[in-house]
Amino acid sequence: MSDTQPIAINRRSANITEGKSRAPNRSMYYAMGYQEGDFKKPMVGVANGHSTITPCNSGLQRLADAAIAGIREAGGNAQVFGTPTISDGMAMGTEGMKYSLVSREVIADCIETCVQGQWMDGVLVVGGCDKNMPGGMMGMLRANVPAIYVYGGTILPGKWRGQDLNIVSVFEAVGQNAAGRLSDADLKEIEQNAIPGTGSCGGMYTANTMSSAFEALGMSLPYSSTMANPHDEKQNSAKESAKVLMEAIKNDLKPRDIVTRQAIENAVAVIMATGGSTNAVLHFLAIAHAAGVEWTIDDFERIRQKVPVICDLKPSGKYLAVDLHRAGGIPQVMKILLNAGLLHGDCLTITGKTVAENLKDVPDVPPAGQDVIRPIDQPLYAQGHLAILKGNLSPEGSVAKITGLKNPVITGPARVFDDEQSALKAILDGKIQAGDVMVLRYLGPKGGPGMPEMLAPTGALIGAGLGESVGLITDGRFSGGTWGMVVGHVAPEAAAGGTIALVHEGDSITIDAHQLLLQLNVPEAELTQRRAAWKAPAPRYTRGVQAKFAFNAASASKGAVLDNF
Repeated sequence: MSDTQPIAINRRSANITEGKSRAPNRSMYYAMGYQEGDFKKPMVGVANGHSTITPCNSGLQRLADAAIAGIREAGGNAQVFGTPTISDGMAMGTEGMKYSLVSREVIADCIETCVQGQWMDGVLVVGGCDKNMPGGMMGMLRANVPAIYVYGGTILPGKWRGQDLNIVSVFEAVGQNAAGRLSDADLKEIEQNAIPGTGSCGGMYTANTMSSAFEALGMSLPYSSTMANPHDEKQNSAKESAKVLMEAIKNDLKPRDIVTRQAIENAVAVIMATGGSTNAVLHFLAIAHAAGVEWTIDDFERIRQKVPVICDLKPSGKYLAVDLHRAGGIPQVMKILLNAGLLHGDCLTITGKTVAENLKDVPDVPPAGQDVIRPIDQPLYAQGHLAILKGNLSPEGSVAKITGLKNPVITGPARVFDDEQSALKAILDGKIQAGDVMVLRYLGPKGGPGMPEMLAPTGALIGAGLGESVGLITDGRFSGGTWGMVVGHVAPEAAAGGTIALVHEGDSITIDAHQLLLQLNVPEAELTQRRAAWKAPAPRYTRGVQAKFAFNAASASKGAVLDNF
């Protein structure tokens, strides 16, 4: 252990020095190489999401090592523990996808349990894949000791025939291949070249959406959310994050001091401005719950109506996170929003400075010669892209991603599926036609269980050229890489007796993002008869983590949290 002078005798680390009764505690620390002077230093957790399960997390160890070095140099003791991950991209379309949202809760539980059980003075969370992000933030907020998030970083683009590739390229290529628009040989080339190394999926998909939002929230360092995992600046940022955390411990600056209602408004404004993932709605409902902040699904619509989309990013735009970083990153986006009166500049951040102070030296306008970030008076869309739709199909709300569509309105016959696999087969077999509205149900928090993502069917629709002419609604979720005429998070879900459970094949359904409407065009009297005849399905799981999740999960309109008692 380092002999560096301690920065403070913290109330938590002091608990292992209080008299002879604590001697057994000290003995176990001595076994790990601690010296007498170490007991006066802060005990700082490093929640390390490194694994070789997924490229999102396989590049995290060097970031964790850099953070450990930063903690020790700043006079703290690093206490490292692991958190699990589930790769959404690898589990997509399989039964394993049902464990993705479950892993958010497991990660949060791991962090809360270790930080509180070991009475740590602070915690630095290192994560990469989608659920690492909200799970880590929820655990930090529950424990509420000084904390900082270190994002693992985005992946670099793959290359094929002069085109940039990413994970969504593969899913869309499958649809193109099934539709006869792409050869088997080209599909194989795309598959082998889309993912060139370590890092999280490269567009403004869920991981990059959440990292950007965490930077706007004030819980990560400026510029850190769009750095690429293989680049040295990411490792340097991890070390600097550790030193900033040590200052926060010294000043007793805690997550709930930072994550206020105004800070969440800042985060959601950045999500809207960057064209972020639909999953951000679900996750920020859960984050607000963990923070004890009053926040509802209607607040997203309130922010959407006043914040324009100013970044041209995939999946519905042209560019990747690495391009956003080169154009000035999230600080540049935030400075534009701040000048437009769309951010709260007085919100505190983990640096100890306010948002406005952090942005003081950022240019007022985006750099010339690039079109990744637009000026505020030249947006891609005048309003945000994540619309909250309601109607008799979703009285609690649903989430539609409406950018990239020429006309986000459709009325058509329902094509009803009670699982994802049969829906995907129908698309690949050419049985879905322009004008149809696909209904994928019993895939919500309780029904899935675990609210799986629908990237395989939505990617297949795009690949088949049906992205703007076929509607798709589900009580499940979508990948951050999804775009098209799609509506997810329909609540109440089918397994809870929501109206989506009552849809029959051929029923007329209207999706109208202009009117914020999701409507089943069936007389109420008929729906009453159907509801009386409906019976809840038997649980898919009766033991283990899935059964516990299904039993405890709140509605998607409440973030699908497990402790909404």
